[in-house]
Amino acid sequence: MKKSNEKVVKLVLTALFTAIMIIMSTTPLGYLNIGPLAITLNVIPLGIAAISLGPVGGSVIGAVFGITSFLQCIGIGGVSAMGTVLFQISPVLAFIQRFVPRVLDGLIIGLLHKYFVKKAGNKISCFITGFLAAFINTALFITSLFLCFGNTEYIQELVGGRNIIIFICSFVGINAVFEMIASTIVTGSIGSALYKAKVVK
Repeated sequence: MKKSNEKVVKLVLTALFTAIMIIMSTTPLGYLNIGPLAITLNVIPLGIAAISLGPVGGSVIGAVFGITSFLQCIGIGGVSAMGTVLFQISPVLAFIQRFVPRVLDGLIIGLLHKYFVKKAGNKISCFITGFLAAFINTALFITSLFLCFGNTEYIQELVGGRNIIIFICSFVGINAVFEMIASTIVTGSIGSALYKAKVVK
């Protein structure tokens, strides 16, 4: 009976986080577009999902995040300036670049949260998970961008002959810092509240 109730709770939470992710992805709540990149606040529900549902649930919500991100490449639910260009270069690579990092992000932070709960306790691990949700998302996004499109004229023009490290820091700088701060505070606070309310055990 207890396991059955836990499954119901997980299904409800999965449906809830899916709905939240879709709503955020199709409104300014999820993306604040600045130039070719956007400040991505969708890492917040992703982080909370990883805390609540573990690595499997985190992967599922990451997949929803990835699909909505890809759809913006073709103007569904919003428009991604960079995504539009990447889709024109290669729809398949654009899908891989938008989808795979988000699934991996959900999986990795779900696993890391379990690890940090044992090492640092529930509350601290929630704030760490919030930070990592944004940090890993940015790292995987940029890595996949260069793996899939690094040799294209579009990316080469963005780099402009600069040192790759300097380019990445300047390219994602303010956006990434804002995402990490927001995700750390909000994800950590909500995650801690869920533990306190015993929604997450």
